[in-house]
Amino acid sequence: MKHLLNTLFVTTEDIYLSLDGENVVANQDRKELARYPLHTLEGIVSFSYSGASPALMGACAERNVSLAFCTPRGRFLARTTGKSTGNVLLRRTQYRVADDPGPACRIARNMVFGKVYNARWSIERTRRDHSLRVDAAQLSEASAHLKGLLPQIAEETSLDSLRGLEGAGATVYFGVFDQMILGEKPLFSFQTRSRRPPMDPVNAVLSFLYSILANDCASALESVGLDAYVGFLHRDRPGRTSLALDLMEELRPCLADRFVLTLINHRTLPKQSFDIRENGVVLLSDNGRRTGLKHWQERGSGNQLAGAETGDHHPPVSPGKNSLGFGSLCASPVAGTVSPGGSGCLSPLPLEIGGVRRCWF
Repeated sequence: MKHLLNTLFVTTEDIYLSLDGENVVANQDRKELARYPLHTLEGIVSFSYSGASPALMGACAERNVSLAFCTPRGRFLARTTGKSTGNVLLRRTQYRVADDPGPACRIARNMVFGKVYNARWSIERTRRDHSLRVDAAQLSEASAHLKGLLPQIAEETSLDSLRGLEGAGATVYFGVFDQMILGEKPLFSFQTRSRRPPMDPVNAVLSFLYSILANDCASALESVGLDAYVGFLHRDRPGRTSLALDLMEELRPCLADRFVLTLINHRTLPKQSFDIRENGVVLLSDNGRRTGLKHWQERGSGNQLAGAETGDHHPPVSPGKNSLGFGSLCASPVAGTVSPGGSGCLSPLPLEIGGVRRCWF
């Protein structure tokens, strides 16, 4: 019987993956380090420059095992996919809806609503749990601002205006994000969101986790037959998985962001976990990526992720049905558990072979 939700992460930069019979073999300097049965894997994410053999890529495509390649710093490069799965009528419906501003805006509206709703929940949780260590008045003001955006989002009928509201909510949310960081400062001080490249340790961890989450979302969409490159909120762009970015919007605050806060507030990532360049760019080191992926895998069920700090559970990601409205995406093998609101939490479980967890090198 196939064990679902097993993801193999390869973080060492010179690991070469090959196929030997029905096993994935990890090689370094032409020496075998480990091997894992392919039938127990749901996905493989490689952060190595060495890549994988054509035989392994073909086997993964044939068995519908997601094989993704990223740079050692976490930037997505490519994904090996096999035959298209799912109902072609589903994809045709997706394309028609994406080209129709009315239905497309309705779906995008749910995504933005869920993102702002979860962002406000995250702020309220910090204010409630750590009222003596944070500026409660500032957090309350940000929460009230986000609450005021929700009715506007629910009634918006223009995609451009909806994107503007989403941007306004993100500005408010990240404006108080530094208040939610209780760990070591000034190392983990946060001023603003910086991407490509990240300019501080907090942004480095956020960017890395967003890459992992986007890959999981794309795999989940493809596994149910949807086209991950045709989105509703994010405009189409060659090579960009717009629908995966749409799907992860409402998952960012309660999955990736809360997980990053847990790592920082628990002092899991020391200064040695970061590679600080002379030009100010900050990237996760090899040990930093290993540590992050280890805890990402070992965090337990998806419902426990957001409550890693205090043990409580995260709320429904968004009220009502799931955002896409094409049927439940939560049934995807990548979507580990389903929250009360009907949205899936992407939470691949650790790979256990012989009682030993083997998720990374």
